[in-house]
Amino acid sequence: MKEANGVNKAAGPASSDLNLSDQGSKAEKHYHDLVALSRVSAAISGLHELDAILRIGLDNVLNIVNGSVGGIMLLDEPSQTLSYRVYHGLSDKYAEEMRLSLGEGIAGKVAQSGRSVLLEDISSEPNAARLDLISLEGLMAFISVPLRAKDNVLGVLNVASHVPHHFTKEDVHLLHSIGDQLGIAIEQAGLHERLRKARERLRKLARQNLVAEEEERRRIARELHDETSQALSGIALQLEALIEMSARSGNQDDKFIAGLKKVQSLTVQVHKEVSRVISNLHPAVLDTLGLVAAVRQHAKNRLQPLNINVTTEVKGTEMRFPPDVEAALFRVFQGAIGNIAKHSKAKNASIVLVYQPDEFSLSISDDGQGFDVSKITDVEESGRGRGLFSMRERIGFLGGTSGIESKIGAGAMVWAKIPIGQDIRYGENKSTGD
Repeated sequence: MKEANGVNKAAGPASSDLNLSDQGSKAEKHYHDLVALSRVSAAISGLHELDAILRIGLDNVLNIVNGSVGGIMLLDEPSQTLSYRVYHGLSDKYAEEMRLSLGEGIAGKVAQSGRSVLLEDISSEPNAARLDLISLEGLMAFISVPLRAKDNVLGVLNVASHVPHHFTKEDVHLLHSIGDQLGIAIEQAGLHERLRKARERLRKLARQNLVAEEEERRRIARELHDETSQALSGIALQLEALIEMSARSGNQDDKFIAGLKKVQSLTVQVHKEVSRVISNLHPAVLDTLGLVAAVRQHAKNRLQPLNINVTTEVKGTEMRFPPDVEAALFRVFQGAIGNIAKHSKAKNASIVLVYQPDEFSLSISDDGQGFDVSKITDVEESGRGRGLFSMRERIGFLGGTSGIESKIGAGAMVWAKIPIGQDIRYGENKSTGD
């Protein structure tokens, strides 16, 4: 008994030291596990690229289990197959050829059942798929954890080693926690990609609509010019000839002559109105003389009748752009000038076009009453805000940026910039503003 007591006494301090050491090791491991989870969480919240998130998740997992071999396989919904998206310590041949159907092999069963699998030696596991690849890779210890989001398995996380190894329950629990975070990241990435494609479809449709609108404007303007405008000119000339013939023939019917003059005057007015409509639809000067001449003419015709003094300044060497690009830019000017005419109550307006070797910029400003830009967040049913958003779309399709600056009582300024290069075209919207 004494010996036992003595042994107990002797063993007491050693046992206490051992317990403290174990507690310290557990605390340190727990700390490292929390750090790993924190890093994965930060990656998911701070990154948008799925591959980068998955690599950070995989690196942290391998660091936790002191491993150097692992990978993440994602499930392709249409084909119901798993394939490696990111991997470490595996050969390219293994990663490329290890493609599994749902339920096939260890990873396929994990993806199908949603339950983890731990193996001390996968090379001797009869249910493993592609044992030839596993043998060539020299894999032994193996763990596969499902990547879940809302009970849906979106992939699996595999960790392996080249020597027999025993994974602990703590390892499995931690890998499950990381797997759940990565599952959410995969789901979010899928939603983001679908949203991006939906936006791209809408932008493509918007571009097609704008291009179709411009083509229709050209067609109507051309028909009005070739048919209606010419017919009105002919009618006006005929009426003028009838008035002269009546005067020469000595016709003293004042009412008849007055009627002819009235009809001739109305015809001239209608002809002017049709010419104005043609110019608004698609000014001929835009095709013949270019953007600067078309803008200067439109601003003068639109603002001077309202007693708004307008100046147009060109900086740099003027150059011609493709017709669809010039048409898109003209619509921006047209919209801004129209807003000045309708809403600004300005006395002065200024238009500046700047041509640089790699960039074209424009600005349209006025000294009118201004407005609160922050209140224009969408296109209202009344149409308010349509011009601003239309401008952003058009400039965006040219790969540029645009904006509007204004304060109540301090006027307003519309600006835009587009890159200049051989590939400039009215195409895919590259604007980042939504």
